[in-house]
Amino acid sequence: MRAGIIGATGYTGVELVKIIARHSHLELSVITSESYAGKPFSEIYPLMQGVCDMILVENDLEEVSKKADVFFLCLPHKTAMESAKFLYEKGKIVIDLSADFRIKDKNIYEEVYGTAHIASHLLEKAVYGQAEIYTKEIQKTSLIAGAGCYPTSIITPLYPLLESGLIDDNSFIIADSKSGVSGAGRKPSLTNIFCEANEDLKPYGIFSHRHNSEIDFILSEAQKNTHVIFTPHLLPVNRGILSTIYFKTKAGKDELENTIKEKYKGRYFVRIKNTIPAIRYVANTNFIDIAVYKKDDTAIIVSAIDNLLKGASGQAVQCFNIMQNIEETTGLI
Repeated sequence: MRAGIIGATGYTGVELVKIIARHSHLELSVITSESYAGKPFSEIYPLMQGVCDMILVENDLEEVSKKADVFFLCLPHKTAMESAKFLYEKGKIVIDLSADFRIKDKNIYEEVYGTAHIASHLLEKAVYGQAEIYTKEIQKTSLIAGAGCYPTSIITPLYPLLESGLIDDNSFIIADSKSGVSGAGRKPSLTNIFCEANEDLKPYGIFSHRHNSEIDFILSEAQKNTHVIFTPHLLPVNRGILSTIYFKTKAGKDELENTIKEKYKGRYFVRIKNTIPAIRYVANTNFIDIAVYKKDDTAIIVSAIDNLLKGASGQAVQCFNIMQNIEETTGLI
């Protein structure tokens, strides 16, 4: 199947190029960039010389839509919805890596992102792209709202526990998450340059990070009115997310662990660990590592993912594989 990447020169775009280059069911046929149109992809990313020397083209959707059957959108939030709407209505498979279709409630989206949703009629058609939870729905759709990176690290371990009623109703759920600087994208900013981020660790978006609404919205499908106190931190590493999640429960460690195992039984990319997960062991992979700890009435879950793969491009291709009923790991291992 012919694949196109809209906005191919960001970090998620280059990861998609790498995956598609080794994917047995996908052929990269068009890549776009407003900033680098007319240049070979391998000039922007020299490591891709001989792997992808395609010329980047402008985001002329009318022309671009003729060149591929499935489109991966690596565009900023607030702008992706226009491209998604156009391509979906052209009958294309659309896998959007932005947040524009993750929250089905138009009012919540508009409050969080501060803009009108111009394709709100598609919100109900879009399926949230957490591959292991929404597998059946993914198989039946042609519009995927790729799950966020922080949300993937938090939702994946918590969803089965909330679904099974194992977290106390009156319990605070606290998620303390740390991400590498690639999570902020390739465009430079003062807080993310080397001298500012190196030798430092700091929280940001306290009580205001946009992913909090996404986390709450999805987890409330497992248990109504779920709210997570979520605080992200910037780590001085290139890639990866580590989340430490705290809550109260009457369930024992084995019950918590077995509930997660049962939910994801047979799912290759979810690994339940007996050792503490670490970013170094999931970097450059599509795995999520999860470990459960329990003392008295307090449980702690630690999870680790690669924010650019399981948190973005890898899971996007995993969703495509599920949609096409091909081996879930195709192109990803």
